[in-house]
Amino acid sequence: MKTPKIRRDQVIQAALDLLDQEGLDGLTLRKLALALDIQAPSLYWHFSGKQELIDAVADALVMNVVLPQSPDQPWDSRLRQIAAELRQALLQHRDGARVFAGTYVVSDNVLRVSEAMLEAFALAGVDVSCASTYSFSVLYYILGFVMEEQALGPHSAFDVTSRKTAFEELAKRSYPRNWAAQESIFSTDFDARFSTGLELIIAGVKQQASETARKAAPLLNAGKGVAGAARRRPERRG
Repeated sequence: MKTPKIRRDQVIQAALDLLDQEGLDGLTLRKLALALDIQAPSLYWHFSGKQELIDAVADALVMNVVLPQSPDQPWDSRLRQIAAELRQALLQHRDGARVFAGTYVVSDNVLRVSEAMLEAFALAGVDVSCASTYSFSVLYYILGFVMEEQALGPHSAFDVTSRKTAFEELAKRSYPRNWAAQESIFSTDFDARFSTGLELIIAGVKQQASETARKAAPLLNAGKGVAGAARRRPERRG
């Protein structure tokens, strides 16, 4: 059997470089082969097609996400760290969020992030089903946020000035609440905006966990009462 001329990790790194240069739409097998100075069919030693390559790139995007290590770290602090790390990982490469979205990669890199998020929600006191749903909600929030953030990034053709002018003309004439909120709408403080949205999610989880615990308390106490009565019941004498 012939030996491939290039390693899998070299292909992935070249794909990341090409992604930074040309974006997701420019990441083609032909261009990648050209960048590696190989024939396109050589890529099939490592990847069955473009989607498998995209999956590998998505996996590489989250490889260096730093996860909570201290067992004493509160669940909400853990979640803030995971979300911030994942956001920054996606921002490291052009179209990072677009690459990751919809891949559903099964790998150690992806599952360790998922595991950390599920653990955070478990510490919040929610069951595994809710923890899974909440984890997806956080992931979708991060992906959507970063897509919007990168859409206004250095590689964007979006003309903010012309859009703002058009917005001001229309909002001032017909939409007073938009007009009043224009400073916030056109703010580029993405860190503050991201933090605000994440805190809304955390507050919702806290409320839901508290409500679940409140509803469960009477049942738990009733169960303890029945068990206690059974232990105190006198034995029958023959």
